[in-house]
Amino acid sequence: MAFGFTSLVLFFHLLLVQHVIGDSATQANVLILNKLEDDTKDLHHHDHTHQDHGHGLDHQHSSSSSSSTNHKDPQLMVFFMINNLKEGEVMPIYFPNRHLSPSQILSKDEADNIPFSLEEFPNLLQLFSISHGSPQAIAMENTLKECEVKPIKGETKFCATSLESVYDFTREIFGFDTRVKTLATTHLKHSSVGLLQNYKVVEISQNIPSPKLVACHTMPYPYAVFYCHSQESENKVLMVSLEGEDGDMVEALSVCHMDTSQWSRKHPSFGVLGVEPGTSSVCHFFPSDNFVFIPFSATM
Repeated sequence: MAFGFTSLVLFFHLLLVQHVIGDSATQANVLILNKLEDDTKDLHHHDHTHQDHGHGLDHQHSSSSSSSTNHKDPQLMVFFMINNLKEGEVMPIYFPNRHLSPSQILSKDEADNIPFSLEEFPNLLQLFSISHGSPQAIAMENTLKECEVKPIKGETKFCATSLESVYDFTREIFGFDTRVKTLATTHLKHSSVGLLQNYKVVEISQNIPSPKLVACHTMPYPYAVFYCHSQESENKVLMVSLEGEDGDMVEALSVCHMDTSQWSRKHPSFGVLGVEPGTSSVCHFFPSDNFVFIPFSATM
């Protein structure tokens, strides 16, 4: 049975318990709780909206978003400015409703035994029986390249190959004694129209200032890889209730970056929104297989 990131929130809660009380049975219980159907045989898809902040265009959109007026790619319809988000507003949004499968999620021990570097790319293709030059191979290579790009000023980034590694990264960012909360997009009612449709803003249920956060985005790879990054700056985390034109109901996670002065001019959000770096906030919605960590104190 498919699960949303409510189950991942539970995973991180139980993982925290395991670290605190040393219960060796906890992780086994987590694996049982998070079972779901392996409903896809393809590599994990990723929207690359995380290429925030100056790493250049994402690999999938490098040609389609090079023009500042090109809005044809539906995957780019996730950006907005905070001043334009109002109750009753109708906006087109790309919302793929994706889920991880157990075959994609490796334990830390399993993941640590597999090389994860561009240098090992030819060997990795052989390991996973992927043909050189195939779409899967190109996606893998792009993921490895992106994971090895140096972070921009003030940013800390890490490509985690297991959920345990995601958890360890968040502890390094927030501190070992800081309680954190996990937020994610939840589809309350599945859409039957497709990935892109008009959504009405029903309610902005949470508006949380959070200078420090960790955002994690899934990457295309034979198993689950999470691009997690953090940059201390003025951010706002919004939870927005949306209603699609087909009746789809979404509790949508979005992050607003209030300072974009360090971002690359090539970032696709500027073309979509028609603004320049540093002149406006840039917000974006998260698909259901991405998530954000914020200090628990920020929500109080």
